[in-house]
Amino acid sequence: MASCSSCSSSSSCPSSTGKGGDGKCIDPAAMQDKIIADRLGHIRHKIFVMSGKGGVGKSSVTVNTAAALARRGFKVGILDVDMHGPSVPNLLGLTSTVEMDPAGELMLPAAYNENLAVISMDSLLQDKDQAILWRGPKKTAAIRQFISDVKWGDLDFLLIDSPPGTGDEHMTVMQSIPDALCVVVTTPQEISLADVRKAINFLQYTNSNILGVVENMSGLICPHCHQEIDLFKKGGGEELAKRYALKFLGAVPLDPTTVVAADRGVPVVYLEADSPAKTAFLQLADAIASACDTSVEALASTHA
Repeated sequence: MASCSSCSSSSSCPSSTGKGGDGKCIDPAAMQDKIIADRLGHIRHKIFVMSGKGGVGKSSVTVNTAAALARRGFKVGILDVDMHGPSVPNLLGLTSTVEMDPAGELMLPAAYNENLAVISMDSLLQDKDQAILWRGPKKTAAIRQFISDVKWGDLDFLLIDSPPGTGDEHMTVMQSIPDALCVVVTTPQEISLADVRKAINFLQYTNSNILGVVENMSGLICPHCHQEIDLFKKGGGEELAKRYALKFLGAVPLDPTTVVAADRGVPVVYLEADSPAKTAFLQLADAIASACDTSVEALASTHA
């Protein structure tokens, strides 16, 4: 179990060794903080996928990036913290419910394949059409439980899919996983960029680590002539990254193949046929993996 130094409640905890205590914690929240720190200690990179705007394809980017990383041989988990509209299991075609480990103490994430596993509120529901009528505290408790009470094991990447906005779910993730690297997803047009700028402001205000920007729905590849059409404009995400001095991780075009794959519950990167979206997601995964390694090296040199 982690030490008092890794616990977010240590500053106010009477049992903290830093305050002369013996470190034998009795506060439930602080004890959960220690467990969370221990679970996260087995995960090399934590990537928080977010956007201030709904409908930009965060879940599609999360799932296909995770699947691409898994295809590259990495051990990957997806944590779906969108409590009211979880879509990750549907995009992967997962119908299994969450099971318990043999000891009956921890939840086991639903396995998509040997390299990719998922935990989502959707996997806990008997009725998939059931609405979740929760306010902030219950959502916060559920997200923390998804980290502390899930047997993730050793992972190279944990991708966290979020709902739109900058609300309870986002604050909980940033407080519970302070070393998360944030990937901001946008579409090229100004109606999306306006809300995404607010999301970047939120991340800057919370001193979060921003890994970079992804432009989704970047042009349309015609399935007949294979020419590119700037249906929703193009380049807005790259311009946004330059404005805020952030890394531009890549652009993913609109591609009818992605729609077909999503309805089938298969990531587009696992389809046999090549497609513009498949190529873009594989390149995006490589860019994110490279940026994560660079970020870790930068943090190590800063604290050396």
